[in-house]
Amino acid sequence: MCGRFVSARKRLELLEEFAAERDSVGEDRDADYNVAPTKRIYTVLTPRGSGGHGGTDSPSIGGSGGAVPPEAAERELRLVRWGLVPSWAKDKSGGARMINARAETVAVKPSFRSAFAKRRCIIPADGYYEWQAVEKAKQPYYIYRTDGGILAFAGIYELWRDASVPDDDERAWYWSAAIITTDATDGIGRIHDRTPMVIAPESWADWLDPANNEKEVLLATMLPATSPGAGGLTSHPVSMAVNSVRNNGPDLVEPLAERPPLF
Repeated sequence: MCGRFVSARKRLELLEEFAAERDSVGEDRDADYNVAPTKRIYTVLTPRGSGGHGGTDSPSIGGSGGAVPPEAAERELRLVRWGLVPSWAKDKSGGARMINARAETVAVKPSFRSAFAKRRCIIPADGYYEWQAVEKAKQPYYIYRTDGGILAFAGIYELWRDASVPDDDERAWYWSAAIITTDATDGIGRIHDRTPMVIAPESWADWLDPANNEKEVLLATMLPATSPGAGGLTSHPVSMAVNSVRNNGPDLVEPLAERPPLF
C-alpha cells in the first residue's frame, strides 16, 4: 500500500509539469513531507462538462467553481481529500480507510469501479514512505525517482453529496481520491509487497480523458512505479520521526547513515 507520501513541489511547478489549464488551488501552500490520509492533496484531473460526473445531480466544476460546458473541459489542478468516499456512501467517515485501490480489482470493486470508469486523476508526489519489519520494529524507507522527477501516481476521484448542505454551498460536494497500487517487485518488494501505479507522461491525456472508458486499455496505461518507463526508483532508510503525523519538514527524508539502502 501507500500510506504516506511527500508533496513538496510548488503549485506553479505542478501546473507547468502537467500542463494544467485551470488552477482551482489559487495560492501556494506549505510543502508537506508527511502527507497522511484525509489530508488535502494535489490532483490533476479533467472534469467533464454538464452531467459528466455520472449523473444530473453531480456538479461540473471548473477552477472558478462554476459549471464547465462540455466543449470547455480542461486539465485542472485541484485539492481533494485523500481517502475515497463513494457517491453512494451514507457519510464520509469511511474515507480514511479507502486511500488505496488495488489495480487487480479497481475496475470491478463497487467502491471504485464508477470512479475508474469516469473519474481518473493523477496524484503528484515527490516520493513516498514504506515500512519494513526489522529487528521487531518497523523501519521507514523513503522511496523516490532516481532522476529526482515527479511521481505521477495513478488515481481515481469521487464526489460525495452532503445532503445536509444547500446546493449553492461550497461544502455541498466532498471531493476525495485514492491511489491505485499493485504488487511490488524487485527492490521495493524487500520493503513492502505493494507499490503505487504511475502514469507515464505520454499516457496522461488518455488516462485523464473522462470519455475514455475502455477498461483493458486503461489498465494497460498504468505502470508499476518500479517500471523503467516510470523513471525508476531508489530508496534510503529514514528517521522513525515520520511515524507521527505531527512531524513534518525536509529532515524527514534525510537518509540514516547507520542503515544502508536496500536498492
